[in-house]
Order: sequence, then C-alpha cells, then structure tokens
Amino acid sequence: MSEIMTMMMIIWLVVLIIAIVVEVLTMGLTTIWFAGGALIAIIATLIHAPVAVQVILFFAVSLLLLFFTRPVAVRYFNRDRVRTNVESLVGRQAIVVSEIDNLQGIGQVTVSGQQWSARSFHDKVTIPVGAVVNVMSIHGVKLIVKPDDQLKDLNPAPSPVPEPLSVSQMEELEEKNT
Repeated sequence: MSEIMTMMMIIWLVVLIIAIVVEVLTMGLTTIWFAGGALIAIIATLIHAPVAVQVILFFAVSLLLLFFTRPVAVRYFNRDRVRTNVESLVGRQAIVVSEIDNLQGIGQVTVSGQQWSARSFHDKVTIPVGAVVNVMSIHGVKLIVKPDDQLKDLNPAPSPVPEPLSVSQMEELEEKNT
C-alpha cells in the first residue's frame, strides 16, 4: 500500500472513530451518518480508489444516509419520548377558576387538578369563572387560553373589556356621583 493510501486509511479510521465516539456520547443521531460515510471511504481506500473518489464517496454516502434514514430513525427513537408537564397542556381543556382579564393581568385556570396563571388569547375579551377554555400555547409560566367554541352555549358569556375613559370623562362621572 502506498504512503498516501496508508495516510488516507488512517484519516478515515480517525474520522470513523471520532464520529462513533461523538454519537455514543451524545446519543443525538448527529454523527452516525458520517461514520457510515467514513466506512465506505475506508473500503474505497482498500480497493485503491483515488483520494478524490474517497472524499466524494464519504460526502455522498453521509448525505444520503442523513437525508433518507434520519427521519425514520428520529421517529423510531423519539417514539417513547414523554412530553414534559408543560408541553402536554397545549391542546387540553381547562376550567377558569379566576376571571381572566389581560388588561388587569389576572386570571387562573385548572388543568388536571393543577392551577395555572392564564391569559386570554384575545386581549379585549375577559373570560368569566366557570368557562371551559382550550390551552393554545404557553408564555413563560402563563397558559394562553381561548374559550372552547364547541361548549360556547354552556360557557358563561365573556364580558368585553370596557374602553378606557379619558380624564374629562372620569371628571364627569365624579361630578354625577357627587
């Protein structure tokens, strides 16, 4: 074996070993595809393929493995993944236990026996106590909820948020009350 082929064999073995070690340490399906490419490059070196062919084979096989087998492998390996408590709340129903009013920054819901701070999906709508809502998303530690359209006949009517009063309107109200 020529000196160049020996050096290429060592390079491909190092790439293979590094890819496998990184994969074992991370278990994230990140480098296994390049290990496959390095293995094919080693075989190409053994049959005395030119260096350019080895490099092309390495990249071609790595990319083919990445694009065609990764989606299947990710689906297979993530099948048993359990969503965290917070992730599992999105799409679930909740019951409003404290009126939700974005303007005042108040509101709480109960989901599976746990109370969470909540805000309305629509800023200008307050959601009354007892309403059934759907969890749309999560912002920080607050659930963003929307009244359940399928149960709208059973839900108490949401009260609209009053428009803010100007200073002159407030003074008029004070004069009327005194």
